[in-house]
Amino acid sequence: MGEAPQYVAARVQQALAEDERTTELGIRVDVRGEQLFLRGQVSCEERRTLIADVAEEAAPGLAIRNELTVSDVRVPEGEEKL
Repeated sequence: MGEAPQYVAARVQQALAEDERTTELGIRVDVRGEQLFLRGQVSCEERRTLIADVAEEAAPGLAIRNELTVSDVRVPEGEEKL
């Protein structure tokens, strides 16, 4: 019998927080069967890819479903009107 899904998810979240490439705390990790889902928002495509890489290293053998979205974090031009 394999490791319980909640333990795998916790291990991946810890890896995302501790790995110097990601140091990410805001990602939701869910394991269903042989699939690991990553959900949340990141600042750029490169970060999205790095997070999937770290997750894959922390949970080898699971199919990574990268559902992270890249948020548009451009600085607004001019003053913001209220």
